[in-house]
Amino acid sequence: MSGAELPVLDLQPELIEAARKAKAWPFEEARKLVKRFEKSGTPDEVLFETGYGPSGLPHIGTFGEVARTSMVITAFRVLTEDKIPVRLLCFSDDMDGMRKIPGNVPNQEMLEEHLAKPLSDVPDPFFGEYPSFAHHNNAKLCEFLDRFGFAYEFASATDYYKSGRFDEMLRHALEKYSEIMDVMLPTLGEERRVTYSPFLPISPSSGRVLYVPMKEVDAKNGTITFDDENGSEVTLPVTGGNVKLQWKPDFGMRWAALGVDFEMYGKDHQINSNLYDRICRILGAPAPEHFVFELFLDQNGEKISKTKGNGLTIDEWLAYAPQESLSLFMFQKPRTAKRLYFDVIPRHVDEYFQHLAAFDGQTMEQKLQNPVWHIHNGNPPKVDLPVAYSMLLNLVSASNSSDKSVLWGFISNYASNVSPETHPVLDEMVGYAIRYFEDFVKPNKSFRAPNDKERAALVALRIKLQNLDLAADAETIQTEIFSVGKEHNFENLREWFQALYQILLGQDQGPRFGSFVALYGISETIQMIDDALDGKLG
Repeated sequence: MSGAELPVLDLQPELIEAARKAKAWPFEEARKLVKRFEKSGTPDEVLFETGYGPSGLPHIGTFGEVARTSMVITAFRVLTEDKIPVRLLCFSDDMDGMRKIPGNVPNQEMLEEHLAKPLSDVPDPFFGEYPSFAHHNNAKLCEFLDRFGFAYEFASATDYYKSGRFDEMLRHALEKYSEIMDVMLPTLGEERRVTYSPFLPISPSSGRVLYVPMKEVDAKNGTITFDDENGSEVTLPVTGGNVKLQWKPDFGMRWAALGVDFEMYGKDHQINSNLYDRICRILGAPAPEHFVFELFLDQNGEKISKTKGNGLTIDEWLAYAPQESLSLFMFQKPRTAKRLYFDVIPRHVDEYFQHLAAFDGQTMEQKLQNPVWHIHNGNPPKVDLPVAYSMLLNLVSASNSSDKSVLWGFISNYASNVSPETHPVLDEMVGYAIRYFEDFVKPNKSFRAPNDKERAALVALRIKLQNLDLAADAETIQTEIFSVGKEHNFENLREWFQALYQILLGQDQGPRFGSFVALYGISETIQMIDDALDGKLG
């Protein structure tokens, strides 16, 4: 199964020259590959790989791994002037045994009897829509990769093992059994060493993945001998899908068998990265280049997990924001652990559009540092967004309306010649803002009454606003708000603005207040101040 075609790149000489010096992390990673091939010679193709464990539904981290790898691919294509074919292989480890039952799937009692079976042999708990649990999760993976237009090829471990794609390398791993054991055994506890084998046979009697010691390893005949669960001694060929490798040797074997040149993975793999590399080299292939990214955390600071279902899902993010804002989240500081929760969405939406607005006026060097170049494969769109997402959230809040037409009334008064027809992206943002406000802002709003000092300042602000032209711009309004804060002895003007947010908007933080007043309207803001002074807000 394949996704979209690779996007066409506009390889201007200026772009290629700037790319050689670009400091954005995708270019730094791509240069590692260029240097790799300077030593080994130009390859027929370069293979990028991402891994997916279908023990649970694809989560947002899976999207991040594919999105980031795609950014490196684009950078590599520019550096090599697109003269070397590239492929992205999204590989599903669907022959792994199901070690535990995910907490976020139905029919859990049914799944219990299939524990330890390969995921591709476990029935689909989602009412049998697919041949197996793995088929279901693989399909969901491909659906969302297709949805975002990634250029990729899907691969199934079960298919590769059973079709014979790995047979030659599995026989070679059997020949190198002792060397692989020498790598693995020092990493294991004393008890585990006694029973450890890099080969995991699939039980002929139960169909489960067995963690059992080998009684005999016959490299000449390509077989292993072990005791099955029913007590019988069994000899199986390591080919044809009769066995799979333990996950650490499997990494190295897969790299060697497929000729993988680049793979990124989360920090939880970093401790084992050297093992993967050593096994790959034992099997006669150079280890790929790596990029280790930090893990995503949920609202409690815990690692997000497919089986727990904590953190955000792709659909949850996209209910409140465009895909590009999620891609920005993935681009920024990939080596830093980041909370991935609903409260990060508004900032990333606004930052995305800020980067987009700046792009056309930048030098080529600056453009290659700009996240939107990487998000859009070097060809970001032109979008005019006259009102920021955070401002729309506050407009929904202040207007007490979730009606798009009401909100567009405010927007049209603020920006002439702007309508849903002329600015469809802004119209989408209005819809996102309404949903986000209703689900996350409104339930947490908490207005407070002003103290005596704040009340006097609000009265003064009301008078200042009343004396302004109703068409006054945001800068003029902001100047008046500043002057009130100074005149009423707010030593730290942040305290004055925080008071405005808490008293008038029912929140601790907010927009640049002059811009908000310009959007919401001076008369409407005066009424809001009156309501606050009369205790009518909240």
